[in-house]
Amino acid sequence: MAEFVMPSLGADMSAGTLVAWKKSPGDRVTRGEIIAEVETEKAMIEVESFTTGVIEKFLVEPGEQVPVGTPMAIIREDGKPIATGPTVPASEGVAPLSAHLSSGSLSAEAPPSAAAPLRPRVTPLARQVAAKLGVDLSKVQGSGSGGAIRSEDVERAAAAGATSQVSIGGPTDRQAKMRQAIASAMSRSKREIPHYYLSTRIDMRLAMSWLTDTNLKRPVPERLLAGVLLIKAVALALREVPELNAVWEGGRVVQRSDIHVGVAISLRQGGLVAPALHNTDCLGLEELMRNFKDLVKRARAFSLRSSELAEPTITVTNLGEQGVEAGFAIIYPPQVAIVGFGKIVERPWIVGGVIVPCPVVTATLSGDHRVTDGHRGGLFLSAVERLLQDPERL
Repeated sequence: MAEFVMPSLGADMSAGTLVAWKKSPGDRVTRGEIIAEVETEKAMIEVESFTTGVIEKFLVEPGEQVPVGTPMAIIREDGKPIATGPTVPASEGVAPLSAHLSSGSLSAEAPPSAAAPLRPRVTPLARQVAAKLGVDLSKVQGSGSGGAIRSEDVERAAAAGATSQVSIGGPTDRQAKMRQAIASAMSRSKREIPHYYLSTRIDMRLAMSWLTDTNLKRPVPERLLAGVLLIKAVALALREVPELNAVWEGGRVVQRSDIHVGVAISLRQGGLVAPALHNTDCLGLEELMRNFKDLVKRARAFSLRSSELAEPTITVTNLGEQGVEAGFAIIYPPQVAIVGFGKIVERPWIVGGVIVPCPVVTATLSGDHRVTDGHRGGLFLSAVERLLQDPERL
């Protein structure tokens, strides 16, 4: 038997609210298949199963807030013996989490108690529309399957005056909680991680010339962004300096073999998330561009998968669009490094003894001194610079 637990989706998450089960007791699930929808302070997350088997029972009802690491379901893994006794559906005798916690047990035999009120499912688009129109979702009647709230429901509610009590232009409740969560994680990072900081300026002439020529041959929707070249260069540089592709867990460094670059994405209503582009080093630029655009779209629609939030091995942040030339970021635990890029700007550059105008980007590295040092960090930035001088091979 395996316990399906509330996953940790980042250092700024202590609990999540179960919105809906996507399977039923007795259903078979495979590793990586969506089993539940969980709402965090940052997004609505589709949570994947970590194993293959049959769902024996649910321990948590939709609507309950569940601390990270708490068992939510029991899964009988393939090849394991069948548990004695019949499978008990969540609606037939399994007490909600509050009853298990109060009794000191997480078994299905805990005394039943009244289930927490169900929270209707809200589509990502409906959340987006609600944030834009200032609609209080608790006052919206859903017309979708199972009472799900759709964008049309939100628009009707807005017309009827079901606005939230948040002042115009002020942060929503989710935004306030997100800011608190980010502040908590960053405070922990600065308190616990001995940061060191490095920066370098990188000549982008060859990279930008290659990018311009390549994009002229592509239709507009398929053109590449300079930021994708930077992300790929970071991923390949991690192969050369793998110490930065790690996490700090249980008081020690744990090396990661796969390279999953997290990208910081600003949300339209404020706040940010940093989901992973899986196996970034193995993706071609075209596929990486598609995956990046999809990730940004889903992040801003509050529709990400648990693996995308739980598995980044390093984070890249780029404030170039905001006109920032350099930024020294704070490491996002449990990662041990974060890379920052600024705006690509023209600067005087000496080439063969002659001063020429050159597109330049400033790259920064914030590293964890418990794991690496300035020497290794310097080698990493040098690798990023070298890789960007040969864009055809990215």
